[in-house]
Amino acid sequence: METKFESSPAFFEAKYQENTDPWDFSHSAYELGRYDAIINAISHRTYRRAFEPGCSIGVLTERLAAYCGTVDAIDFSPTAVVQAQRRCAHLRNVEVHCAALPDGVPVKDFNLLLLSEIGYYFTPQTWQQISSILIDSIPQGATVLAAHWLGHSRDHCISGDEVHEILLAHPRLLVEHSERNQSMRLNRLVRL
Repeated sequence: METKFESSPAFFEAKYQENTDPWDFSHSAYELGRYDAIINAISHRTYRRAFEPGCSIGVLTERLAAYCGTVDAIDFSPTAVVQAQRRCAHLRNVEVHCAALPDGVPVKDFNLLLLSEIGYYFTPQTWQQISSILIDSIPQGATVLAAHWLGHSRDHCISGDEVHEILLAHPRLLVEHSERNQSMRLNRLVRL
């Protein structure tokens, strides 16, 4: 039987059951470089409340805590959530819950929305719908930070570039900062 990849909780849960860090988030040079780029892109200010969907095992979540009054993070793999909760247990300003997009978005006033390494697991139509729901739910002046790998994987429905082009097409986002290298694309946008 073929696995359904689009936002499939079963696919991700199986990955975390097989390997506690299936994408090597804790040690990979690419992942650590991505985290550094994200932190560098947001470190010019502090944020009252951040939302990180698809937090995985919480490596980036833990780093975000230093720049945010509160970090709300979700993942739909129960195994990943337990690891993220353990990793961030010493941080009083971090909450990690098991939930999925778009229904799992906490009803809170976020001024940082972090979309990292998740967009390409959706079809273009679904990503456009989910990202619009998220963007439309945040206040004017809020920051959207998107960072995605530019490689190809059989479990991706769209490319990292397509993820970002869909975001950039949203009429209420303005680009503040962009980076691109051979591996990753990053955009910091402001909600108009």
